[in-house]
Amino acid sequence: MKRILSLLSITFLLVACGNDDDDNIAQVPPRLLSEVEPEDRAEIIAFLKTHFYNYEEFQTPPADFDFKIRVDTIAGDNLDKIPLIQQVDSAIISVSANEFALSDGEENIPHQYYYLNARSGVEEKANPTIADSVFVRYEGKLLNGNSFDGSTTNPIWFDLARIQAPLQGFRGFSEVMVNFKPGGDAIINPDGTFAVEDYGVGMMIFPSGLGGFNNATGGVPQYSPLIFEIDLFTINTADHDGDGIPSIQEDLNGNGFLYDDNTDADSERSAGNGQLFVDFLDLDDDDDGISTREEISDADGNIIFPYPSTGGVPDYLNPNVQRTSDNN
Repeated sequence: MKRILSLLSITFLLVACGNDDDDNIAQVPPRLLSEVEPEDRAEIIAFLKTHFYNYEEFQTPPADFDFKIRVDTIAGDNLDKIPLIQQVDSAIISVSANEFALSDGEENIPHQYYYLNARSGVEEKANPTIADSVFVRYEGKLLNGNSFDGSTTNPIWFDLARIQAPLQGFRGFSEVMVNFKPGGDAIINPDGTFAVEDYGVGMMIFPSGLGGFNNATGGVPQYSPLIFEIDLFTINTADHDGDGIPSIQEDLNGNGFLYDDNTDADSERSAGNGQLFVDFLDLDDDDDGISTREEISDADGNIIFPYPSTGGVPDYLNPNVQRTSDNN
């Protein structure tokens, strides 16, 4: 996915820097989210109705079972298999055109994603949030089964907040990951390798509006619904800006999207330097000249919880209250 993300960024730069001399080349305008979403939904539902996964192996694991999800078509000897449509869960996420730098003004278009928990992970463990980092092994596929991001042998870290950023094209991966649980504590071997028992195994399927939408890169055509098969080993709670507020708590409107929360946007715009920092990447969330960490800490640097507030508004979000650690 790192390779795919880089290609998406390069593609955007090439489009943004296109030469005006190419005016004679026919340009196809991006389609509307509201137009593509029903098509994607129909395609995904058709896939879910006609395919199954190796649920019997997960229910009664053979001695040599590798806990890999394998999807096949319901046909021939498999006509009696339970279709995925009867085994998946789903949820709806609203998507706006500005997430793809589109100017048609569409806002909050519902997009439904689907997910399968083939093995649930450790029940006592917390699920990741859209702001956390996850240690995962994965493979990305199209609905036709073609792999666009080959299966990784070793797990790697993904910052879910970063990959849901506008133009990155993988908001769906971040949003759906919150439905899975990690495994148990890592067992460190003498040679430095490790193993995680009972890690979560799952699959996610989401429409192109939660993927790359009109961007075609790295084997992913435009307007393609995506499948990811994942093994979730562990998670790390994130505080991206180090201000003492966990990043997930800086999703102030609670919509699961961190890039539309900017408490001091008006103040930053008035500064005239073109720099805007969303809250989870902002060291001074209310732009009052006193860092967020100082406004929530005592004289010894310990974070005060609940965070100090005045009139029901946290002081670190209120530019009219300039609280320092000396007066906490």
